[in-house]
Amino acid sequence: MALKKRPVPLNIAPACDGLSTSTNMICFPFRANVEALKRVLEELDLDEQQKKRLEAFLTQKAKVGELKDDDFHRICELGAGNGGVVNKECHRPSGIIMARKLIHLEIKPAIRNQIIRELQVLHECNSPYIVGFYGAFYSDGEISICMEHMDGGSLDQVLREAKRIPEEILGKVSIAVLRGLAYLREKHQIMHRDVKPSNILVNSRGEIKLCDFGVSGQLIDSMANSFVGTRSYMSPERLQGTHYSVQSDVWSMGLSLVELSIGRYPIPPPDAKELEAIFGFSTSKFKMYISSK
Repeated sequence: MALKKRPVPLNIAPACDGLSTSTNMICFPFRANVEALKRVLEELDLDEQQKKRLEAFLTQKAKVGELKDDDFHRICELGAGNGGVVNKECHRPSGIIMARKLIHLEIKPAIRNQIIRELQVLHECNSPYIVGFYGAFYSDGEISICMEHMDGGSLDQVLREAKRIPEEILGKVSIAVLRGLAYLREKHQIMHRDVKPSNILVNSRGEIKLCDFGVSGQLIDSMANSFVGTRSYMSPERLQGTHYSVQSDVWSMGLSLVELSIGRYPIPPPDAKELEAIFGFSTSKFKMYISSK
């Protein structure tokens, strides 16, 4: 049996002075230190509870230090798909439970360095509606992206158990997703590009957050060469390969909300009989209800 190569870390660390003395590691300063980030939080329209939770996360994150493969203990698998696998793992030095996404890519060193550099912007995405980011590194042929663990799972998992998501909860989901998309667009000029139920996560504190948005163009391109992504939630202009805009994210969000509401992917659309079975009243009454509004 061939010996497994010793992992070579290529890291974005929360605290670093620039280039590491090791030629195999690239470090970046955690540009917004905790105090600076607290000042940034003051500019966001957050309530006191949201501010406290974000400050607590940032304080915890500052203690993590350099991320290395050997420091992680795998607890269980959270999910897998064409894009890679996500595990629940314990970061031993800090004791923090994280979600670690591993993406296997056969790419040149210059490309992987660029991917890690581009992922740096995730350190600056701090919002109650965006999954927290601890760091990213390269080891043994895999890009690792270490994120906040959301113990409620994704909305596609919730849907499998619940069959349908009630309207009052969908309202909260809509607000969280829209605020997350607005934050990415207004503060970082980022479009998500992959809004779907599996990329909307929840936790036991009732928080709803977006994950897996497209900050690294090089990672998107590299994965496109290796994996076939889902096309189900893509807007018509994206399927046609024309200009992508924030409206494309809104299209994907709309499809996701309808799916969560009726309990299945909404294409083909439900007929009158299915709508009556789902909502408990006939389509004629539904039309009367809509017209009265």
